[in-house]
Amino acid sequence: MTKRKLDASDILLETIINGIQEVKGKDISTLDLTKIETAVCKYFVICSGTSSTHVSSISENIRKFVSKEIKEKPWSTEGKDTSEWVLMDYSDIVVHVFQNQIREFYNLEDLWGDAEIRTLENL
Repeated sequence: MTKRKLDASDILLETIINGIQEVKGKDISTLDLTKIETAVCKYFVICSGTSSTHVSSISENIRKFVSKEIKEKPWSTEGKDTSEWVLMDYSDIVVHVFQNQIREFYNLEDLWGDAEIRTLENL
């Protein structure tokens, strides 16, 4: 079996996940959307925070960590005013940081049921 070479999206994905884990983001999932023709990006990263403060700190740490490690910045960030659901658009990867009850309500994993979903264990 040949090993696939990491591309820029793979490196960004790994860096985002490391930024989430550094501040104890919960229930991290990645949705691989590359085989879905109508998808607007390659991957979704979804995680949860325990409060608006935690959601805010996760999204801010992702921004700082990715900027420091690979010099990338999100094209846009939405939802920081309430920090119930913060969306960070890195073009190929869209990050969703939710409070638990908001994540359960929108249930993006089921909405994108055709995606290959990978769940990371909490540290």
